[in-house]
Amino acid sequence: MSPPLRHIESSPTMPTTADVVVIGGGIIGVFAAYYLAQRGISVVLVEKGRIGAEQSSRNWGWCRQQNRDARELPMASKSLDLWERFSAESGEDAGFHRCGLLYLSNDDAELSRWASWGDFAKTAGVTTYMLDSRQATQRGQATGQVWKGGVFSPSDGTADPEKAAPAVAAAFMKLGGSVNQFCAARGIELEGGRVSGVVTEAGVIKTKTVVLSGGAWASAFCRQLGIRFPQASIRQSILSMSPVERGLPDAMFTSGVSVTRRSDGRYALAISGRARVDVTPQFLRFAPQFVPMFAKRWRSLLPGGLEGIRGGHETLSRWRLDEPTPMERVRILDPKPDPYTIRETHRRAVKLLPELRDAKITHAWAGFVDSTPDGVPGIGEVPSVPGLILAAGFSGHGFGIGPGAGHLVADLASGAKPMVDPAPYQPGRFSGSAWGKVADF
Repeated sequence: MSPPLRHIESSPTMPTTADVVVIGGGIIGVFAAYYLAQRGISVVLVEKGRIGAEQSSRNWGWCRQQNRDARELPMASKSLDLWERFSAESGEDAGFHRCGLLYLSNDDAELSRWASWGDFAKTAGVTTYMLDSRQATQRGQATGQVWKGGVFSPSDGTADPEKAAPAVAAAFMKLGGSVNQFCAARGIELEGGRVSGVVTEAGVIKTKTVVLSGGAWASAFCRQLGIRFPQASIRQSILSMSPVERGLPDAMFTSGVSVTRRSDGRYALAISGRARVDVTPQFLRFAPQFVPMFAKRWRSLLPGGLEGIRGGHETLSRWRLDEPTPMERVRILDPKPDPYTIRETHRRAVKLLPELRDAKITHAWAGFVDSTPDGVPGIGEVPSVPGLILAAGFSGHGFGIGPGAGHLVADLASGAKPMVDPAPYQPGRFSGSAWGKVADF
């Protein structure tokens, strides 16, 4: 069971028209809606389940620049400022604070990679400090171990996954936005080849612009329009433990286990990269494109089970717009955590941080991390469907860069100058030809 999520009441009625309709109430969707509403644009957000109930509330909560892909770094840097600004301008608490992120290691190759990234980061204006053995051991004194070295990134931080997406949705509603939960978007209507409306289970919303931020459901939704968007999900398991008297680092990474302090004092614990691969029809369809990525991670990716099929989010089937869809049968993806991973995470955590020996496990949960073949999200308008903007495939990085991604989506939807260069995120990069509708799919 995952930690309790802040509850948001839906708007009393759903408008039948809007300038923009946002599909999906995860961290990307709510921030896109929020920044659009700030510009005086009428926005309706539809969510098949609850705001933030899937991966947006099931992640580590890290908001980092450290070790980001070069393509994501500009967005990550902007996002930190936006996280900070959000609370001040909205009055809502997303639990964000710049606590700094601590990385510790005894592996020379790992330390060398971090040092190389640090050299690159300096050219991008990012502040990060390599730690020698003495400095790393001192900062990691809660472990009681001697470390060869590490990294400390002081301007990075964390936000609270159980609070963040609902807080942004609440701020969006204060600006006049409409939030409609337990209302699945079944499909998109077209007129003259471009977007003209969104078909939901509660009726049609007329609009000329749609933002599809459907998380793990995005590829299957795209398929309904004949759009090929390669996406694969892995199932990651996390646990949390009760507060302890002696303060532990707010956010610390080691290859064995990582720890993040939540705002209520609990500690979320996870093994970086450890996940189960649940084979689904969609996974098999896109497997050739994901082989290079998965091959690099074969030590941490374990064979899964039927959780992916039960979820229904990676189906290759087509659904009718006048009948219930897989998204209505499974309102919230809530996969079972892997018992082995939970036990191993707890064992490693207690060994690394002796202070946790007297703490109790409060929650254990899992979530589906939706990935793209290169680990960088797809954000941009679909050329074959004018008016449809895709924002998906965040590959486990979406929470931290949520504000920046949402701002970029709002820029694209409103015709404003993009906050960051959108070119690296073009979803069409996964196709060898012009990105468009695929007849044989």
